[in-house]
Amino acid sequence: MKSLKALLIVSAVALFAACGKSEQAPAAAGAASAPAAAAKTVVVGLDDNFPPMGFRDANNEIVGFDIDMAKEAARRLGMTVEFKAIDWSAKEAELNGKRVDVLWNGLTITEERKKNISFTAPYMSNHQIIVVGSASPIKAKADLAGRIVGAQDGSSAVDAIRKESQVAASIKELKTFGDNVTALMDLAAGRLDAIVVDEVVGRYLVSKRAGEYRVLDENFGTEDYGVGLRKDDTELLAQLDKTLAEMKQDGTASRIAQQWFGANLIK
Repeated sequence: MKSLKALLIVSAVALFAACGKSEQAPAAAGAASAPAAAAKTVVVGLDDNFPPMGFRDANNEIVGFDIDMAKEAARRLGMTVEFKAIDWSAKEAELNGKRVDVLWNGLTITEERKKNISFTAPYMSNHQIIVVGSASPIKAKADLAGRIVGAQDGSSAVDAIRKESQVAASIKELKTFGDNVTALMDLAAGRLDAIVVDEVVGRYLVSKRAGEYRVLDENFGTEDYGVGLRKDDTELLAQLDKTLAEMKQDGTASRIAQQWFGANLIK
């Protein structure tokens, strides 16, 4: 597969040529008209069990906040977008192996990840919250001592827990899962004492099961979401930064956030 960078260069040349010329030389007599260039496709890698950022609905269609954001950005860039479910714990390998072109699914910007991939400017702020059962005696992070805590494998929740070394050392076991929905099911079944999860995801899931869970007042810190790209895809990075900034400025990003969260969480 050609690299995304090469495809974008071709696309950009075509677009600038179309916009920069008011006239075209007449076609040679009898020559067939050239077919219109196909829109370039950007493949978005995501965890398709990460509501409300990206997940499958009752019709098995991938939907969500980040899905709507990516569709709108691609529309403005004159590109088509394809969504590809991947193993989120191997997301950087999927990106740098060119099996996907961007990572757009509640991806936290961290210094460690910046070593391997590039990020757009942040478009949303988030917290790593602690969710427990409604009848749990756990009231604060200190109460996690001696408990079994769950988190999604490869997620920033794992990094956030480990960053607070004293709390991490006190936990009996940090158990990781392929997705947050499975972790929440284990919490409901009593196999976990708590889970740590992105706030946008955790509060959405908890709201679907009223009375079953409780979110602690304490959390594991604030972080920013961005779109992840390969380090050599500098042109696409610049295009996405410009487009996301325009979507914030004209209120489109806020409108999409209101539809999914009932609040403007755009940074």
